[in-house]
Amino acid sequence: MGARIEHLVTSGTFSLDGGTWAVENNVWIVGDDAECVVIDAAHDADAILAAVGSRKLLGILCTHAHDDHIGAVGEVLAARDAPVFLHPRDAMLWDSMYPDAPPHPLADGQRIAVAGLELEVLHTPGHSPGAVCFYAPALGASGTLFSGDTLFHGGPGATGRSFSDFPTIVESITSKLLTLPAETVVLTGHGESTTIGNEAGHLEEWIARGH
Repeated sequence: MGARIEHLVTSGTFSLDGGTWAVENNVWIVGDDAECVVIDAAHDADAILAAVGSRKLLGILCTHAHDDHIGAVGEVLAARDAPVFLHPRDAMLWDSMYPDAPPHPLADGQRIAVAGLELEVLHTPGHSPGAVCFYAPALGASGTLFSGDTLFHGGPGATGRSFSDFPTIVESITSKLLTLPAETVVLTGHGESTTIGNEAGHLEEWIARGH
């Protein structure tokens, strides 16, 4: 069987700037029957490990280092030997949770191979300085983008907290994401999926509304 996408929804909390909020996260697993990668190990290590099963875990790919997206990394790695990948501009967030476990660096344009396809790293700062998306044009009928918290159904990710910036996220989305084919499916870090074309039509509304 070729590469496929598996989806978990995990529940926990997100803490930053002195506040804590209950959240549900999307965890995406890309692979085949032999190997896979996990995109954002959020909250529930047991559920993630069960979904990975006996397959070779090639890595945990982090869209960014907010604690709700990396909270289960330590427990997953305690059970399975695998590298973790994160853009270095999110090191200050990562180090607040895992100061003794530096991740492998991600870079814009880097390609990560799994199950016969490639995921391209798109550096999309704004929600956090090191936020990235993973683009797989050969995955699914129309290509797939794993957008983390950069782009949601309904607009950009939040930019009201430390290390975030609204003009920066709009520039990232405009230059890196809205240039992808309109039919590209966008699998988000929270909530429902969307497409590039669906979100492109609302760009002026986002800018007028601001964050």
